Amino acid sequence: MIDWFYSVSLTVSVISGVWAVALGLFKRKPSLLSLVPLALVQLLLVIQLAISISLVILGERAKQDTVEFFAYLIVALMVPLGAGFWALIERSKWSTVVIGVGALTVAVMLVRMQQIWLGY
Repeated sequence: MIDWFYSVSLTVSVISGVWAVALGLFKRKPSLLSLVPLALVQLLLVIQLAISISLVILGERAKQDTVEFFAYLIVALMVPLGAGFWALIERSKWSTVVIGVGALTVAVMLVRMQQIWLGY
């Protein structure tokens, strides 16, 4: 993982998550205000996947377990998709909260992926 890209991804995930949870608690239904930040989180994860594959091809490896790192990354890619799908199916304020929880879940997974990559 590249440190600056990890920091950007983590920041965007946390801000998106807190934003969507706040919108949900203010009884806002899912809209572009909550779905666009989630889409940005998804985009950053796809870029992270491309970066990680490139790093592994170039010979770098996670300090702990490269397979575990990619398992976390693949599951993290599924979380925003699931939250977004839920929000589009069930249009309620709680769906907006689910979007926020999904983005915050990605943030936690990013922290764990960084730990696996650096060997903490």
